[in-house]
Amino acid sequence: MVRVRFAPSPTGFVHVGSLRGALYCYLYARHHGGANILRIEDTDRTRYVEGSVENLLSTMEWAGIAFDEGPVEGGDFGPYVQSERTDIYRFHAAKLLESGNAYPCFCTAERLDMVRKAQQASGQPPMYDRLCRNLTKEETDRRIAAGEPHVIRMRVPIGEMVRFHDLIRGDIEFDSRTIDDQVLMKSDGFPTYHLANIVDDHLMEITHVIRGEEWLSSTPKHVLLYQAIGWEPPKFANLQLLLNADKSKLSKRQGDVAVEDYRDKGYLPQALINFVALMGWNPSATEEIFTMDELIAGFDLERVNKGGAVFNREKLDWMNSEYIRKMTPEELLPLVWPLIEKRNYVVSDKYILAVIKLMQERVRTLWDFVDFASYFYVAPSDPSHYDEKYKAKHWTPQAKEHLANLLPQFQALENWDHDSLEAVVRQYAEANGIGAGKLIHPIRLAVTGKGMGPGLFELLAVIGKHESLKRMDHAVHSLE
Repeated sequence: MVRVRFAPSPTGFVHVGSLRGALYCYLYARHHGGANILRIEDTDRTRYVEGSVENLLSTMEWAGIAFDEGPVEGGDFGPYVQSERTDIYRFHAAKLLESGNAYPCFCTAERLDMVRKAQQASGQPPMYDRLCRNLTKEETDRRIAAGEPHVIRMRVPIGEMVRFHDLIRGDIEFDSRTIDDQVLMKSDGFPTYHLANIVDDHLMEITHVIRGEEWLSSTPKHVLLYQAIGWEPPKFANLQLLLNADKSKLSKRQGDVAVEDYRDKGYLPQALINFVALMGWNPSATEEIFTMDELIAGFDLERVNKGGAVFNREKLDWMNSEYIRKMTPEELLPLVWPLIEKRNYVVSDKYILAVIKLMQERVRTLWDFVDFASYFYVAPSDPSHYDEKYKAKHWTPQAKEHLANLLPQFQALENWDHDSLEAVVRQYAEANGIGAGKLIHPIRLAVTGKGMGPGLFELLAVIGKHESLKRMDHAVHSLE
C-alpha cells in the first residue's frame, strides 16, 4: 500500500511551498488508496517556535488536507512527533557506530568555523575535514568516558558514485567525494534531520518521499544511510522550486509566502489549493478550475514538471474570483461576516446579502466585499474619501446644481428601487437637454466617493433612501 508523509518542522508560518508538498502527498495517497501521514520533525530545538504545530494543524484543516495518521489521529507507527522518538534514533546511531558506518567527532564549533573559513578562502566547498574519522576506538572510548562533548558523524565512503532514481527527475548520481560526513546525532542527544528522517520513514513504512527540491542534495546522504543500515529506500520525488516573477526563489522579500497571509487576505481555501496544485502540474491542457476530487483523480507524480514554477499572483486573484462567483450569497455570508465584524460595522444579514449579490461579479477576494466596497458601510463624508481625479472630472458647478435640483425628486419617490431611480435621472436629463452621464457620475461620487463600482441605481437601492439622500445632501452643501 502507498504510504506518504508530510513532515514539517515547527519553525513558524506554513510556506506555500510546504502547502504544495502537503497537497501532493494528499493527492498521491488518495489517488492510490493509500495513507497520508503527518509527522512533526522538531529535533532542531533552536528553531522551534511556540504555537507552530497548532497553527500548522489549523492551516491544513482550513485547506482541506486530511491525515490518516499523525499526532492528532494516532496510528500504529507512532509517536508521530520526533522529539518523542529520541531513544529510537540513539539505538540506530549506536548500531551505525558498531558497524563502523559512523564515528564520534570531538571537534569544537570554533575549530569547525576556522576550517570552514579556510576552505572558503581557498575556494574549496566547505566540508568537514574528517579530523576525527581515523581516531582509534581506544581514544574515542577514553574521551567519551571523560565526558568530552561530541557528535556522531556518518562515515561516507570515499570514491564511490551514489545513484538513485527520482520519479520527477529521472536517474541521478552524486560523487561521494562531494558528500560531507554529515552529523547524525548532535551533542545534545538529539538527531539531525538526516538520521531521524530515514529511521522514521523506514519504521513508518513510507513508500514514497515527496518533498521540495532543496532536499535533492540530501538524498544521496539518505541513500547511503539506508545502505549502511541495510534497509531498502523508498521512492523519491523532489518537487521543483516555487519562483517569483523574476525567477528568483519565492521569498517573503518579494511578497506573501505564508498560507496564513492568503487566508487572512480573503482567499478561499479551494482557490488556493487549486492554484498551488497547478504550480508545476496540470491534469488538463485546457482546464484550470478543478475540485479536490478532480485533482485526486488526475494526479500523477511523473507528470510534474522539472522546471521551477512561477507564483503568479494575478492568476491566483482570477482563480479566487472564479470560486467566489460559483458560490451562492448564502454560502459567502458566513465568510464575509467575520470581516465585517473586524471593521466594527453594524449591519444586518439581509443588508450584507444584498451587498454580496451586487458585488459578487466584481470582487477578487472576500475582503473586497468589505474594503473595496467600504461605501456600503461608511459615508464618504470628508474630502479624503473622495477620488480626487474622478471628482476633478465630474464634480462641476453645473453637476452640483443638477444634483441639488434632483434631491426633491428623489425625496418624493415612494419606491426606492432601480427602475424608479433610473426613471427620475433619465427624465431629468431629457428635460434639461443633457446626457444621463452628467448626472450619474456626480451622484456616484457623492454617494460612494469612488469612480468605479456596480451599477449606480442598484447601488443606491442597496444603500437605501435615507443614507443615499444624506450623502447627496452632504456633497451638495460641503463638496467644492
